[in-house]
Amino acid sequence: MFSKYGHILEELFIYSPEQPILYTRPVFWVLFVLIMGLYSFFYKKNPVRNFYLFAISLFLYYKTNGSFLFLLVFSSVINYLFGLIIQSGKRRLLQKIWLTIGVVFNLLLLGYFKYAYFFTDSFNQLFKTNYEVVNWLILWNNQVTGSSFNVSIILLPVGVSFYSFQAISYVVDVYKKRVSAVKNFFDFSFYLAFFPQLVAGPIVRASAFIPQLYKKYQLSKAEFGHAIYLLLKGLVKKILFADFIAVNFVDRVFNSPISYSGIENLLAVYGYSLQIYCDFSGYTDIAIGIALLMGFKLPINFNEPYKAVSLTNFWRRWHISLSLWLRDYLYIPLGGNRKGEGRTYINLFITMVLGGLWHGANLRFIIWGGIHGAGLILDKVWHRVTSTRLNKKRWVKIMGSIITFNLVTFAWIFFRAQDWDIVKQLFYQLKHQFNPAIFSDVLKAYSTTLGVVGLGFLLMWLPISWKEKARGWFIRSHTSVKFIIAIVVVILLYQVASSELQAFIYFRF
Repeated sequence: MFSKYGHILEELFIYSPEQPILYTRPVFWVLFVLIMGLYSFFYKKNPVRNFYLFAISLFLYYKTNGSFLFLLVFSSVINYLFGLIIQSGKRRLLQKIWLTIGVVFNLLLLGYFKYAYFFTDSFNQLFKTNYEVVNWLILWNNQVTGSSFNVSIILLPVGVSFYSFQAISYVVDVYKKRVSAVKNFFDFSFYLAFFPQLVAGPIVRASAFIPQLYKKYQLSKAEFGHAIYLLLKGLVKKILFADFIAVNFVDRVFNSPISYSGIENLLAVYGYSLQIYCDFSGYTDIAIGIALLMGFKLPINFNEPYKAVSLTNFWRRWHISLSLWLRDYLYIPLGGNRKGEGRTYINLFITMVLGGLWHGANLRFIIWGGIHGAGLILDKVWHRVTSTRLNKKRWVKIMGSIITFNLVTFAWIFFRAQDWDIVKQLFYQLKHQFNPAIFSDVLKAYSTTLGVVGLGFLLMWLPISWKEKARGWFIRSHTSVKFIIAIVVVILLYQVASSELQAFIYFRF
């Protein structure tokens, strides 16, 4: 009996690399119920509430990423000090120097953990050297403690890309006087570490979040209904669509494209397009819903991106918080569209290439970003040489949607493939092993999985008015109806849930 409950307590409170805390694991929701139960004692007193949620955020990050918790705390301390120093600077030049140091610090922090192998390998290939990556943290630990851990392995901390970008936006906004430096260390750290969006966004601006720390808790009946709706929708997207498609079809094909026909490879590409949308937007829905239950509002991160009529329109709908971050903290500082047509195109391309590199330290991500950069340039050229009247025509919008969706989908190949061999195999199969005659056989062989894919696209492309009516009905429904729907959804998800642990795709970034 004791060992049984000891195992449960261990899973609840001790970090395990094999069982990180995920929104799709029952253990998270057990913890969340406990968290909200204790929250009911603190939510009326803002300082206590904020500190409690900060502590909970650190605990949940520990459950997700173990000892990398110390890196998050370190980043919080340093960026908190940068904010105070920049704001207190008497001379603008001194403020600018500290801003530069702050931005460089965050970029180096991100670069060391995410790009050490990429830059070292690139340097070795370019200059014919043989330098090796060294994990200085492990090296110092070995020297101090006498341990003998491998110093050539650098693991990527979960969420480092998101909280580093959030920290950069903070120090820049303090410098530009868009927001005042946060005086309370725990309040600032809470902003940086707030658990619903910590590991995969959305990227939250301090100007939007910090003021909420000092407002009274408020959750209307409609907001409660909306939060539950988002939680259920996010779980359905992740478990019923993203995980099911990945485990039963997409992962198999992308692991060995050469083992499957061209038709199967093509369907896997479209399947992944749906998978990544459901996976990432599902996480965002859950994050926004959890935050709303706690009285905090996070920004929208997706707005039906696969309905976009152009690539420009797509990036106004997909990963909106990153798009706005790249615009405000990279594209505009590069000059934006203020320095002529040619410079605008260059700035767009650089922004998207660096946006691709942000996703991963690999040439494949640079190519993915380059495809989107080139597409955005072509989009601007198209709108420059054509009339507004033409672009408003229905058939032009339909053609634009088809072209945009397919361009985005095929660009995902470079995003999803593990290495260049997979990319080559996939394109080889599409070119040389594409036999339309076996299409019906493929449909029969994967009828269930492709049916789920078809259903996913159908739901995704339904008119927004229909979806809003469904959401509105759920919000207005009686609490008992919400409870019954939630139970039915949970039972359904339990039936289709994969036994294999499926982390959210953007946990890798």
